[in-house]
Amino acid sequence: MAEAQAYKAEAGLPLVVRPAYTLGGTGGGIANTEEEFLATVESGLAASPITQVLLERSLVGWKEIEYEVIRDGADNCITVCNMENLDPMGAHTGDSIVVAPSQTLTDKEYQMLRTASLKIIRGLGIEGGCNIQLALRPHPDAYYVIEVNPRVSRSSALASKATGYPIARVSAKIAVGRRLDEIPNEVTGSTGAAFEPALDYCVVKIPRWPFDKFPDGDRHVTTQMKATGEVMAIDRSFEAALQKATRALEQSNSSLLWEAQDGYQHLLDTLPLDPNDLRLWALTAALRRGVSRDQLVGHTSIDPWFIAALERIVDQERRLLGNPLTPPLLLASKRLGFSDVEISTLSGLLPEQVRQLRLQHGIKPVFKMVDTCAAEFEAATPYYYSSYDTENEAPPLEGPKAIVIGSGPIRIGQGIEFDYCSVHAAWALSQEGVSSIMVNSNPETVSTDFDTSDRLYFEPLDEEAVRDIIDNETTDDDPPPSLVQFGGQTAINLSQSLAAVGLPILGSSAEAIDIASDRQKFERFLVNLGVPQPPGGTVQSVDQALRVAQRIGYPVVVRPSYVLGGRAMEIVRNATELIRYLTIATEVTPEREVLVDHYMEGRECEVDAICDGERVLIPGIMEHVERAGVHSGDSMAIYPGLNLTEAEVNTLVDYTTRIGLALGVRGLMNIQFVLQGGNAYVLEVNPRGSRTIPFISKVTGVPVANLATRVMLGGKLSDMGYAGGLWPRQKLVGIKAPVFSMSKLVGVDWYMGPEMKSTGEVMGIDRDFTGALTKALQAASIDLSPGMGVLLSISDQSKADSLPLIRGLADAGCRLYATEGTAAMITAMDLPVTTITKRIGQGSPDVLDVINDGTVGAVVNTLSGDSSVMRDGFYIRRAAVERRIPCFTSLDTARAAMESMLTGVDNFSVLTTDEYLAMSG
Repeated sequence: MAEAQAYKAEAGLPLVVRPAYTLGGTGGGIANTEEEFLATVESGLAASPITQVLLERSLVGWKEIEYEVIRDGADNCITVCNMENLDPMGAHTGDSIVVAPSQTLTDKEYQMLRTASLKIIRGLGIEGGCNIQLALRPHPDAYYVIEVNPRVSRSSALASKATGYPIARVSAKIAVGRRLDEIPNEVTGSTGAAFEPALDYCVVKIPRWPFDKFPDGDRHVTTQMKATGEVMAIDRSFEAALQKATRALEQSNSSLLWEAQDGYQHLLDTLPLDPNDLRLWALTAALRRGVSRDQLVGHTSIDPWFIAALERIVDQERRLLGNPLTPPLLLASKRLGFSDVEISTLSGLLPEQVRQLRLQHGIKPVFKMVDTCAAEFEAATPYYYSSYDTENEAPPLEGPKAIVIGSGPIRIGQGIEFDYCSVHAAWALSQEGVSSIMVNSNPETVSTDFDTSDRLYFEPLDEEAVRDIIDNETTDDDPPPSLVQFGGQTAINLSQSLAAVGLPILGSSAEAIDIASDRQKFERFLVNLGVPQPPGGTVQSVDQALRVAQRIGYPVVVRPSYVLGGRAMEIVRNATELIRYLTIATEVTPEREVLVDHYMEGRECEVDAICDGERVLIPGIMEHVERAGVHSGDSMAIYPGLNLTEAEVNTLVDYTTRIGLALGVRGLMNIQFVLQGGNAYVLEVNPRGSRTIPFISKVTGVPVANLATRVMLGGKLSDMGYAGGLWPRQKLVGIKAPVFSMSKLVGVDWYMGPEMKSTGEVMGIDRDFTGALTKALQAASIDLSPGMGVLLSISDQSKADSLPLIRGLADAGCRLYATEGTAAMITAMDLPVTTITKRIGQGSPDVLDVINDGTVGAVVNTLSGDSSVMRDGFYIRRAAVERRIPCFTSLDTARAAMESMLTGVDNFSVLTTDEYLAMSG
């Protein structure tokens, strides 16, 4: 810090803080004030594994340009792709809208930065892929090198998908000694990897932020990345690619027509035009209100070329609003990227009417090939994008075929595990002699590798795009069926619209999917089947919800229909909270029913199952460490369920089998149960693949996605060598633990509840529970160590349950620090404790002091329903997250970490591959 202060005195503010050896700008930021400087440098030093930060002059407002460069051991070197950030310097490139190739550089600027990039990769002696980020001031020409990543990066994935040039594959071959001229171009089949890609189209990437989950979070975008994923779109113009990318975001603002609910004032300074997740929509809103291009350029430093493109989109909106929808107007709108839904909104027609008008006049998309060479050479790649152009380059595949609908951008609740399912489904189709056709919009995934499936369409996952692809693949009026069980909630939600227009679905019917997804229909289904569920009811209004809650008693769990990741689920403890939830957090209407059921604080279990109509195969039962009330995606899951009795296991198998057969499932389903008072209750059934499919497949050896795909094609489990019922238990223990990214999301509270917050997961595997747990906790960075300081702030209703945890921490030699009420309880237990005030600034030390100065290395903070207590706890949880120390809001998780610490790190085993395969089958 002393060195940082000395440099600040010399250079002045603002300064950019970049921690060393971190990813995604972790811990860094832009410091404009003394307070921001101290906080950001401290955060950056804590985040860097070598306790080092770079302080540099702020270049906010300059253009940000990236070059993906590749070099071999013989010093052959090419640029694979150059990319331009629409957002100027000041926003992390992962949080920026990115365009490829660059659109606003002069040839002189392009060649100057290209030459610099080639000099850098040669000067560093890098062999393989390299990402170089540069800042450019156009007038007069000046540039700085911002960062060099001597490895593949998230931009490398984007560049690979944007160009069709497989950077990672070529880098791997260079690593074992191959030269670029010796490596064939897999796309063309006739050129080499030393050939620089050429693009005859435009690519746009838009980040996918998690603020739909965290509306109270700080939405400002800086040098520390906040996005959880991204989408990519390809088209023949920037405007079309941009609008296609917004459609692919799969959220409420998946259209440039969207504006904030409270609207915008005419004044420029009321629009969110600073770098944030809503800036693109604020720009179009400003243009609609007459704000000039020059004003927006001056306010945002965005290049005028991009603002002019947005003006063309807004001008076309006005034409659609003010004129009859003629074929020329319709074609011009489609070429600018307007969807049928947007055209219907502006023209006063229904979306289906717009579609039929298009088809009636022969206005339909053609599909163009991504070939790396701008059609200069013949290419064999099966990688396509749609455009309202001439000449279709994707004639329908011949023979049996099926469409795998992917899962779109990675977001909380729907992550890479669904891409795993989609990829295995595509491979299974090919194994069965059925051509696999993948549809997805995510450049970060294996499913969008051009050689994962027999054909790839890089398109948004909405009804219009999927139907256009099906139309293109239809031969003899026989449309190919779609697989909707592997793409998470994205694909499941499409099942109903596809079925409504008579398009075939492989596996479970749209009716079966609707019964499981619609809360009211599912409630009736379970009653008729005689399978118990927590008491509750489906409601369509606030009044109904209050009556149901009064009948079943508080606390209650509120769950909307057709959601994933616990979206908008919450535990509600009184009528006031229920009214607030139903009017603010989610909107309850006759069209959007909500389930209100009694909250049972029992043990939660879940199963994934495969049903072929005659048999139901259950690869394994997973038991959650945390009790019910914590979303399954945020829970630690144990295979096999070590604490389940034989009677409980038999009941879970019986209920799963009866539900699968009665529902008519063909393929996958996931069921979540709660065990309480010797009974099992069904919480929900998901008629699709779940996020636990990769985990259960890897610990049991059952290829779940593969079997499910073959079942959907009409196969029988018995013919594949699998009987029904529970698969034999393996001689190992596997534990899935969640991973969170809360330190990046300023202002977001971190506690575990019914709505999912984790962004990923890890797995620990061993011969016994202790070894597997230790590995999982270490991998998730939430393990405890003997002798460390632990801060405890336990709610009144959790104090009795916390006694074993506190004694265990004391037995491990941990130094105990506690807030007033918890400290009094620990003193009564005759254990040493240091009392810490939770009234910040009203005593020393307070809870923030002991976290920020490193006195404690972990925090246990359980919640109560009291809003003032929640507010006090918020500061504790945020401080722990920003300090990057374990913060437990569930006693169950903390107790597991404590038990792992007590048994010791030396207890885990290292398994050989042969041992693992023998144990997992």
